[in-house]
Amino acid sequence: MAGAISALLAFNIGVLFYLACHLYWIDKLTKWLTKPILNQIPGGYGYWEDIFALLYKEQRKHSLNQSQLTSALERFRHAASALPDAVVVLNTQNEIEWFNDPAEKYLGLNKSHDINQPINYLVRNSEFVGYLQSEQYNNAIKLKSWRNPDVTLQLQVVAFGAKQKLLICRDISALEKTEVMRRDFIANVSHELRTPLTVIGGFLETFGDMVGEVSETAKPYFNMMHEQTNRMRHIIEDLLTLSQIESNAKNTEDSVIDMAKMLKLVHNDAKGLSQGKHKIHLQTDPTLNLSGAHNELHSAFSNLVSNAIRYTPEGGHIYIKWERLEDTAVFSVRDTGIGIESQHIDRLTERFYRIDNSRSRATGGTGLGLSIVKHILNRHQATLHIESEVGVGSTFSIKFPKARILRKQVALTA
Repeated sequence: MAGAISALLAFNIGVLFYLACHLYWIDKLTKWLTKPILNQIPGGYGYWEDIFALLYKEQRKHSLNQSQLTSALERFRHAASALPDAVVVLNTQNEIEWFNDPAEKYLGLNKSHDINQPINYLVRNSEFVGYLQSEQYNNAIKLKSWRNPDVTLQLQVVAFGAKQKLLICRDISALEKTEVMRRDFIANVSHELRTPLTVIGGFLETFGDMVGEVSETAKPYFNMMHEQTNRMRHIIEDLLTLSQIESNAKNTEDSVIDMAKMLKLVHNDAKGLSQGKHKIHLQTDPTLNLSGAHNELHSAFSNLVSNAIRYTPEGGHIYIKWERLEDTAVFSVRDTGIGIESQHIDRLTERFYRIDNSRSRATGGTGLGLSIVKHILNRHQATLHIESEVGVGSTFSIKFPKARILRKQVALTA
């Protein structure tokens, strides 16, 4: 009996010692975890030696990763600091996490007290705030600097990471001045050329109509000169229109446009241009109107329809359609014409870009029509989409944003 009690007592003492050892190492682990310094990790004994060895390995790996991340962050900041453009890192609440030196110059930020501040509290520009809150960052915006009215800034937000944002700002004043000079030059030269060309065209037309003054053999040359003079006048008119649109890119006079009425006019003009050579179809939503500049949009729609007529052989079909698609309003022109090869589509809106010079001259095109359309659409926050297949036809679609869509009530008749 005494032997059994002694054995039980020895067993309990052993268990208590075993628990005390574990409690000792748990205490050591707890104290180390409060301040996990790699070279101060406990050595351990038995299983605890393996546990502390694994902890040491993981902590070393973590420290290495953290060191690499810190090094990469420092390299990023060093590279961003060397950029001439302003760079601002924003978090999910649009609060400033970091910015480089040019941001102080262009945006008026201060590193001593602007970190962690919302960017819209510091850059108090309504257009910028609206752009930031819209979360539509595909295009940059241009603003006059609130610190220096002679400076024009271009700002663009780039989303990255876990809903973080990178705000990039650059000074484009020199580029803007060059662009203004280019527009002024084109406008002035076009204006100066319009008068002499009008006079020349008038004399050529007069000589061509005078009986007996021009020989029959010379008349074709007079007619050719008259056609080319008219073509130059059309180019000049288009250049002046384009220059005027570019110069007043933000000054559209919006009004409510009755689209059914406007497209009826476009349809009638198209039939006059076609002279019965094509079948022209019109389909409109009578309840769907737009807010915009009436004359500009009429010009854009007419341009697309006239192009469809010019490049569709006699007997072909032109389909004009105005409809609501989800959150957009879409004006489209589909034809059964000669079509456009895919490599040309992305360049069609460039000034004077021609697929085939002889084809453009034969149809009376100036090479500026789609460029004018593009600028008009930019002023209305609309986009142009082109689909085409050679020998089958083309579809030109204009998509207007929800903000420009207006609904009207149509009276029901018994």
